This record gives sequence, C-alpha cells and structure tokens, in this order.
Amino acid sequence: MILSGLTIAEKIEKKELTIKPMASSQVQPASIDLRISNHFLIMDEHSTPYISLEKPAKYKEVYQDTIIIPPQGFVLGTTIETVELPNDLTAFVEGRSSIGRLGLFIQNAGWVDPGFKGHITLELYNANRIPIELKAGRRLCQLVFAKLDQEGHTYKGKYNYQQKATESRIYLDNDKEEIHQKKPKFEQFD
Repeated sequence: MILSGLTIAEKIEKKELTIKPMASSQVQPASIDLRISNHFLIMDEHSTPYISLEKPAKYKEVYQDTIIIPPQGFVLGTTIETVELPNDLTAFVEGRSSIGRLGLFIQNAGWVDPGFKGHITLELYNANRIPIELKAGRRLCQLVFAKLDQEGHTYKGKYNYQQKATESRIYLDNDKEEIHQKKPKFEQFD
C-alpha cells in the first residue's frame, strides 16, 4: 500500500518516520519532495582508465551551491534531508516529473530499505546535448512510501548512515565467494 501525503505527515508528527529538515510545502499527495544538497561526486575520468566492480572507483569531491552537469554527464548528489525509515516501511526514490521533462534522470537504483538511516545519494544523468544547471536547495526528487505486509529486518547494508553523496561500494559485495562456493546447475531445455 502506497502512503498518502496525509499519512506520511502523521507518521512524521508521531515520530514513526523521520525526515529532517522538512517543511510542510514538501508534502505532496502521495510523496515527500527532497532537495539537493551542495555535495557532489564526479567520476575522475583522468585517473580511471576503466571502471571495475572489483575495486573502488575514483571520484572528485565537490562542494558548491551550483553545479553544471554536461551533456551525457553523470554526477552523484545527495539530499539535504536525512531519512530514517521504520522496519515496516520502504521507499522509492523518484525524479520529479518537471525535472525529467528537462532531460535530467534522477537515480537508477532508487530503493530505500526498511530501517535505513541517512542521506539519500542521487544518481544524476543529463540525457541532453546541452548542459543542465542545478542549484543546492532545489526540490529534485520525491520519496514514495509503501507499507510492508509484515515488519522486515533492519537494513544493515554498506550505505546505512551515509551523510553525503556516497560512492559505489559494489566492490564490497561477496558475490565472488558465492560463485566459487556454489556452482549453479543449469537445466537443458529442448
């Protein structure tokens, strides 16, 4: 079940859900608008010959109130707001329609697990052939909340408690160990 803006506001007031700082103007009919901060990470293309899932990527860290995302450019940003979800709610990070209509794609991995605490890292991609200017404080995305059918486990992943734009930590996954331990059996189909 998707939560209405009224239910979200009630949960925040009852301290069952935390979004700070937040103004009442951010509450929408079925979501909460979140604003972009002034902290960004940009892939360091000069010292990265290729991106590997097995080791950390190199980023340049930038603090500025205005950022220009070049055509087909990719930047990591973060929200001003800190979000703390209870174990019975999950959230989807969605770009605002007005922003998408300008060719700015916001996030491609927009899932927030139950029990998550921290700032939301936003994956920002300019799909245009011209640059896009972003200013800190602008409402850029929205959180849509859904109630779980039963209380889940608290998120204890590698992005919990992030306080600014956070780089990919895929290299910390233990997929390699699982692949070597279990060899999948594939059935033949005729």
